[in-house]
Amino acid sequence: MEEILSLETKQDINITFVPHLVPMTRGMLTTIYADLLKGVSYEDIKKCFSSFYSGSPFIRICSEGRFPDTLHVRGTNYCDIGFKLDLRNNRLILISAIDNLVKGAAGQAVQNMNIMLGLDETTGLMNVPFPV
Repeated sequence: MEEILSLETKQDINITFVPHLVPMTRGMLTTIYADLLKGVSYEDIKKCFSSFYSGSPFIRICSEGRFPDTLHVRGTNYCDIGFKLDLRNNRLILISAIDNLVKGAAGQAVQNMNIMLGLDETTGLMNVPFPV
């Protein structure tokens, strides 16, 4: 992650990535901590995420004060992303949630196959496969 972020921003990027292991049957919740540039606001970060993910049908950016929960992505190909600024420590705290049995390798493979075959990337991925 640091390598790709550093290549994209053309500067050294250091993050702390924390996948959480909890007793649940499916889903992955992660927290990423990154240094925050002075003067960057919540709105600056939100605008950056909204712009970057604008064409991504399976990415949902949480509204301010709401954070991702594996319950809200269960049985879907969505990745929910939320964040908070810790101004005291000058950190960006980024939280994401996926259903690792769908958005994990299987759902990502179907999404990639759709793109490679010229299909709409959401084909076969919008239906919930079981009652949630």
